[in-house]
This record gives sequence, C-alpha cells and structure tokens, in this order.
Amino acid sequence: MSLRIAIIVTHLLGVGHLTRAAALARALAARGHAVQLISGGQPTPLLRAEGVELIQLPALHVVGTAFSDLREGDGAPLRPETARRRIAITGDALRRLQPHVLVTELFPFGRRALGTEFKAILDAAAQLARPPLVLASVRDILARPAKQAKIDAAHALLRARYDGVLVHSDPALAPLEASWPIASDLKPRLHYTGYVDDSRPAAPLAAADRSHGDIIVSGGGSAAALPLLNIALAAAAADPQQRLWRLLVGHKVAEDAMASLRLAATPNVVIERARPDFRELLRRCAASISQCGYNTALDILATDAPAVVAPFTEAGETEQAQRAALFAARGLVQNLALEGATAATLLAAIGAAQAGSRAGDHGVAVNGAGRAAKIIEQLAAGRTPVASHGAPALVASLAATLQPARAALDRAADAGRTVAFWHRDDDAIAPTPQLERLLELTRAHGTPLAIAAIPAHATPELAARLASERHVAVLVHGLSHENRAPGDARKGEFSHGEPAELAQRAADGLARIRALFGAQARPVFTPPWNRISPALTPRLAGVGFAGLSTFRQRPARFAAPGLVQVNTHVDPIAWRGDRSLADQATLAETLRQAIACFMAAADPEPVGLLTHHLAHDARIDAFVAGLLDLIASHPAARITAIDDALDRKTATPGQEKAATPR
Repeated sequence: MSLRIAIIVTHLLGVGHLTRAAALARALAARGHAVQLISGGQPTPLLRAEGVELIQLPALHVVGTAFSDLREGDGAPLRPETARRRIAITGDALRRLQPHVLVTELFPFGRRALGTEFKAILDAAAQLARPPLVLASVRDILARPAKQAKIDAAHALLRARYDGVLVHSDPALAPLEASWPIASDLKPRLHYTGYVDDSRPAAPLAAADRSHGDIIVSGGGSAAALPLLNIALAAAAADPQQRLWRLLVGHKVAEDAMASLRLAATPNVVIERARPDFRELLRRCAASISQCGYNTALDILATDAPAVVAPFTEAGETEQAQRAALFAARGLVQNLALEGATAATLLAAIGAAQAGSRAGDHGVAVNGAGRAAKIIEQLAAGRTPVASHGAPALVASLAATLQPARAALDRAADAGRTVAFWHRDDDAIAPTPQLERLLELTRAHGTPLAIAAIPAHATPELAARLASERHVAVLVHGLSHENRAPGDARKGEFSHGEPAELAQRAADGLARIRALFGAQARPVFTPPWNRISPALTPRLAGVGFAGLSTFRQRPARFAAPGLVQVNTHVDPIAWRGDRSLADQATLAETLRQAIACFMAAADPEPVGLLTHHLAHDARIDAFVAGLLDLIASHPAARITAIDDALDRKTATPGQEKAATPR
C-alpha cells in the first residue's frame, strides 16, 4: 500500500534535525510513498530532498541556546501573525495531502516554545476525514528538562495524542532511558530504528593511506563551533608537521566571522564553507576534529576517520557530551573537553586518535532510515491511532457512550467500592498488525490481557511473539473453531455431541496450548461462539480445566465442582449489522448494567470486555481505548488478570451467597 506521510520539523540551531527528517523522508519516498517534508527552520543549501515535496514555512531560528526566544528571518521576535501563518500553511498542506501518517520531529520531547503550533497541527490532523497515525521522531539523546512538570506534560501529550515514538538510536549504545526518564507505560510505544544514516560512502581507507591526508575541522551548520575553530587555528599554527588543515564553516555563520577566521589563519590552513563531499574528505583525512552532533557522529562511523570530538556544552547543553562519552567508551573517538582545551591538548588528542585508529565493523546500527520506513509501514497497516481516537465527532460520541459507566463508577466510589474488570480477546492464530495494535493498546494502559488462541491453528510464531508480553495469558479457544452444530442449530464447536468425545477434544486443545505457550497457558476453556453443551461442563475439570469463560452473566461462581466461571459481558462489535462498532446507546446500557450487577452481587463477577482483534476497525479500537482509559483513570475501577478472576479460595460450590461483598 502506498502511504501519504507528512513530516514536520523545525530546526533552530544547527541542521541536524532537518537532515535526519530529510533522510527519513527520502527513505519513505524511495519505497513508493508520497511524502511531505514541512520545514520551519532556516533553509540550508545542502539539504537533499529528492522525491519529496518540501514545504518551507516562514523560517525561525534562535540566537545562541535561547530556545524559547524564537526569531524570524529578520532577527525580530516571532510575531503573532507569523505564528498564525505557519499554522495555516501547515494545516492547508495536511488537508491537501490527507496523510495516513503524521510525524513530528522532537515534539513533544522538545520544541516546547512551539507547543501552541504543534498542538494546533495535531488538532488539524484529528479533524481530517481519516485522522492519521501520529508518531514522534527523536534522536538518540534528549535534553532532559530540569522541571519534572515539563516531563509530565510531554508524557501526557504522548498518551493523549500519539501512537508511537520513533527513536533513531541503537539501544545497545544509547537507549532513550539513558537521557530521558520515559514513563513505564509509554515504553511499549518506543520503536528503535537504529541511527538514521542513509549515505553510503566508498569503503574507508586503511590507516597507511591516510598518512598524507588533511586535518579536517568541521563546524556543523551553525556558529556554535566558532570556539573550536579558533582553537584549531592555534593548533594548526603549532603543528610540528605543518600539515594542511581544512576548516569547514557552517552556512549559518556570518561573513564577518568567516573574515575573522581567515585573518587568523596561517599558510597551512584553508577556510571554506561546508561542502557536500564532506564524507569523501573524511574518508581520506589524516584526522577529523569536530563537535559531536548526531550527524557528525555518523560521518565518523561511516568513514573510520581518526576522530577528536569536542562536544558543545554551552548553557548546560548535555546531549553532545553524553554522545561523546558513549562513543569514546567504545574507542570510536577521542573525547576532548572544549573548556580549557589548548593547541597542545588538541594536537595530543589527534595523535591519540591516530594511534588508536580502529578498523572493521563499529557494531553500531546505522540503518535507521530504512528501518524507520518499515516500522511506519507496519504501524500504518495496524490501522487506527491508539491515542488520538479519530475525529472530534467520534471522540464526543464515545465520551457520551462511556458517561453512564463513569457515573456508575462515581457511585461505586461514593460507596467505597472498587469495580473489577477483565479483558479477553478471541481467535488468535498468528502475529498480525491487528494483534500488534491490541498488544500496544493494552501495554500502554498497563492492563492484563487474556488471549483465547485456537489450539489447532495457533502457530509457533504467535507463541514466540507473545513470549515477551508479560501481561498476556493464553486461554483455550475450543480446538479448531469449526462449526459442528447439526442442521439449522446455532453455530457451535462444543455445543452438541457426545460428552466424552467433546471432553477429549477440549483436553486435546488444552494440551496443545500448554505445549505451545508454556507458562503463559491457562487451563480456561472458552468455547467458540460462547456456546457449550451442558453435558460437557461437568467434565471439564476432570480433563484439567480450572475455568470456563463464555458470554453474559454467570449463574454462579462455579459452573461445576472445581470449575470457576468467569464470563465476558461487553462486546463492542455489531456482529449482526455492519460489523463495526455496535449501537452506542446499547453499549452504554450494557456497560451500566454490568457494573450494576457487580455492585449488587454478594459474590461479584469481574466485568468482562470481549474483543476480537482481527475484526476491529477504527471505531471499535477507539471504543476499546476509551474504555481502558476510563478504567485506568477512575479511582473506583481496576482491571484484573485472569489468574485473580479464577481465585477459587474465596468460595466453594454452594457457598457463593455467603461470600464477603467487595
């Protein structure tokens, strides 16, 4: 499927964010997708955007590291009318493209000064005819805010408006948690891509072939590297070998600064603007001197250049220092603190870099552009957004649908009670995008999930996929999920037949589930179509089952001696209609009644949500997400695992009425 994808980025100091976003855009375009790259920073002449629709907003920048002081091209503070025009241009672009996927670079982890703009863009996307999947895109290392409130605000936005986060890093080198305290419920939304570097230079030269190369000093895209460039000039003057030093100055550095550098240069120094053949220069250099921005670090990895990095640390910036430390620990660079650095210390660091020059594979994943494109395709195939729930009309209607349940929970809270829920999903066979959506949704809410797998058809791939999902238990969904009912009888696999044969088939199903899923298997029988022969029920405990789960209110806790019944009560699918979301008024009343039954029972049964992930569409996903949101956020609601629901110690057959109310 060809996707329409919008990527929004505003780079303010260097060009790293734009370069990374453009690499992702090109990778997506190369796979046949229509891509908009909406850039809100200053244009750069070295940007590669082939195959991509580039939309330039009225450009912004900052002076130094004052990221909250946004400036327009003429140096004036951001004007309200310019801010409105940027939002309008972006909104028009989104309405024209109608994207399947929207990617915001850095926000909401950063760019807080543009928070109003990004939130307006998210609102515009939510109002499209088909709201897009929304993803954040971040580099390997983030700047952690000093105030916890800013972290909490970013996490709240992720929960409410985002479906995932593309982390352009190798987690073996730089996991996001090393620089940002990501909340545990959001970790399942992280998708590591590897470092985004789609340039493919020729093979690096051997160390001997570099001996007559230049010393390459690169200053990135901005004036932030001027202190390093000045130290490099002093080192060039003191270089006992009088090698050629080539200083590459960013295009955002003013001409008067360039003139000052040229005045201070000795004859063995060449000063010029940053070049598109930078990788080739590094490939042949005797040594590289630079800061340690994201893209510069990748240039070093790609060329095996003996490298000295002096990370940018002004105004409390820590990103480059952390990256430099990680790379130095692997022997990939020499790390030189710029503060206190001299010509002598720089020359010594160059010598150490050359002496320790590595050869061979650096072991860092740098296929991030292609990998990110595949992840986006997989997430888009998994359908609708988890968090943004679609258009405002749907959001409003779902809020109204859940209001009676919220009111019932409010009454439970007033009575000092807690209503228990549980979640069963039927018909799992193999890993699918729909299953991924469900797993992501339940992980995001921290909710246990009981998956009823079809024993005869469940694959080893499904078992392998679920093995790492600690919140998942696997139930026995019949044996083959085939209709064995006679004639015009309602469909059922275990609703008719000779009891002994039915019991043996159920036992075969349990054996298969245990063999395939091991410790995740639970001896709970869930008959297909929720129909079971009354003659089979008393035989289930004898073949190893501890529980039975069908649909609607159970008549008693024990369906038979030794067999606890834990049913489901809320199914959001209109099976006899269009197979989308069921009538919302009916759903609202079903939920209200299920909570009322729980409150009224002496031995209450957890309210059961029944889903069928393979049949879900956007509206069903939105309802499930809304219900799980309500359960997770309401003080009188909790969601329980199947193990807790099966606890048989609290009552025995015939004693249900005497159980202590919860």
